Formats: sequence, structure tokens, C-alpha cells
Amino acid sequence: EVRLVESGGGSVQAGGSLRLSCSVSGNLGRWYCLGWFRQAPEKEREQVARICKCGDGRSFAADSVQGRASISHEFGSSTVDLQMNRMKPDDTAMYFCAARSSPQCRIWTLPHEYTDWGQGTQVTVSS
Repeated sequence: EVRLVESGGGSVQAGGSLRLSCSVSGNLGRWYCLGWFRQAPEKEREQVARICKCGDGRSFAADSVQGRASISHEFGSSTVDLQMNRMKPDDTAMYFCAARSSPQCRIWTLPHEYTDWGQGTQVTVSS
């Protein structure tokens, strides 16, 4: 069983920065993806960024945060962080850390493909 615990959420003014951290415990296995997702009220959950221990190991950031967000994780370590810069009110949401292990190298992109989730941390950006 994989357990994830987020921290670092809070309130920030537009233009500010926030760093979210996720503690990961349990066995992720040989191939896995770690992702940060967010969900605003009355909106669908969306992937913000992900990094997969598969292929070239490059990270991915959604268009909505491109150039403002970066995910960091050393493969085999127990943390995955999300750095958000130049934040906007539209970034306001509950942010979740999630994991998906698999027996083969594969990139997982959709929320329902991730099997393990943290409880979430609230991020509020004021204008």
C-alpha cells in the first residue's frame, strides 16, 4: 500500500509563489508515476504536473501552468514537490498528490488512472 501526505498549502496573493510537498511511503515498485492534481469547486479534477519513472523520466506540466509550475522528485526518494510561481486566482483549488505503479513502463495521465491519493491541501490565491 502506498500512502501520500501533502503539505504546504495555504493562502497567497496573486503573483506569489507556493511550494507543495508530498511525502510518499510504501513500495512504488520498478515503474511508477507521481502526479499533482487539483480540483476547484464545481470543476473536474485536472492534472497539474507529473513525473514518471519510465522512459526518459521527463516531467510534464499542464498548459494552464506551463512556465509557472515544476515538479521535482528523485527516483527512489520519498518526496515529490510542486513549485508554483506567478500564481493566479485561477490556481485556487484543492491540490492532491497521487501515485500509480505498474508492472511495465507506462505514462499515466488521467485522474482515474491513479490508484493512490493523498487527502489534499487547499491553495487559495487572492487578487
